[in-house]
Amino acid sequence: MTKHTFKQSDVTGDTREIARTALGYDWNYLADAETLLFGSTDETAFRMQNMSPGSGISSATGVVYKANATYAGDIIKTEILIDVTGLSPGGAAADIIGDNDAANCHIGQITAALNGTIIAGEMRCFETPTSGGTVEPDIDLYSATEATGTENSAISDLTETALLNTGADWTLTKQPMALTALPAASEYLYLVSSGSGDTGAYTAGIFLITLWGHSA
Repeated sequence: MTKHTFKQSDVTGDTREIARTALGYDWNYLADAETLLFGSTDETAFRMQNMSPGSGISSATGVVYKANATYAGDIIKTEILIDVTGLSPGGAAADIIGDNDAANCHIGQITAALNGTIIAGEMRCFETPTSGGTVEPDIDLYSATEATGTENSAISDLTETALLNTGADWTLTKQPMALTALPAASEYLYLVSSGSGDTGAYTAGIFLITLWGHSA
């Protein structure tokens, strides 16, 4: 079969006809320029849509955040890839990780419409979290009903649920780890320092959080 490659500006009646006749599927871009749909008239057949972190994550210098939810058939897969470079772990154990003293340090909101009902999840490390000084490499994952969590504040200040308590420092051999609890719809995800805290900032540390769900 001939390979057909399209970009967004190519979305015309002619190219859609090629997709239907040569490839056997229909496709379209939504107006938000972030959602790509495949499938005849069923806009839930295949969907890819981005997610966004809170301002207390995106404002940090050096941080990289990329996330999307992919809806394919009956399965919704959510992936959050984050390089924590530039984020601070707070001054004590169980403090929220984010840009120094910034509010809104969540790493994305789970919604029924986008992510579905979550039934499984895991977290893995692709680069050990370190810094030029001392920062906490034992990082846990939480969810909370509030979006306003502030770096250097305790996660217990929020209405929170521990999704993964790693119990030890992250290394490249400590992976992946299955979540022991799952986020509910409308909750926000947070990275939290566990073993201790520090006032410095990470200079390395890459994580992938993956959630599997189904249509709510």
